Amino acid sequence: MSNLRPLRFTLTGVGAMNSPRFAPAGLLIDYGGTRVMIDGGPGAITKFKPSAWLVTDERSELIRDIRKVAESRGLRPKLDIFESDGLRIEPRSVIHTNHPTCGYLVHAAGKRIVWAPEFFVFPRWAKEADLIFAEAAGWKRPILFRGGVGGHTSVDQVARDARKNKVKRLVFAHIGRPTIKAIEKGERLEFGEFGTDGDVFRLNHTGTFVKRRSKLR
Repeated sequence: MSNLRPLRFTLTGVGAMNSPRFAPAGLLIDYGGTRVMIDGGPGAITKFKPSAWLVTDERSELIRDIRKVAESRGLRPKLDIFESDGLRIEPRSVIHTNHPTCGYLVHAAGKRIVWAPEFFVFPRWAKEADLIFAEAAGWKRPILFRGGVGGHTSVDQVARDARKNKVKRLVFAHIGRPTIKAIEKGERLEFGEFGTDGDVFRLNHTGTFVKRRSKLR
């Protein structure tokens, strides 16, 4: 592991739509100085200029705001593949709403990392991930969209599915109001941990991810 380039994942925000506490969910990937931003938005601006800006939903409610932030850095956000010198980030479909949405599977340093902030059904392609940043909009119950076109699964269900699919580390990184209320009540997770704006997960020489805090601006 000591010969590998540094690999870090920074949560620029962990909030669901209109969160009263967190910035919009976003992830900054840094592999040996190659930086790629996924999602994010206002309040989730980092001090770094990414090489690319990817999104999980090109029709999301935040897409206009994301475009403004990305364009201020000379980038165009898009649902796409990114590949550069040992880092590969590929979109994978998720069941979420009535138009195409995705999560991202990241391959770097021999690890499989997943960014899947919104889904109604746990994605099969996230099986055996070393680290997954996942949906946490609902707490005990899923959130259903009007018309039966999808929605958000619950934290309880994500935890069960992650264990069933042999995920090594689960971080909840799209935290909605029901889950915020549960956190305030001191509710405990069956499996996994809550992310916070600014959390950094760095791969160390033993091949495990160590969490610390970072100043984003």
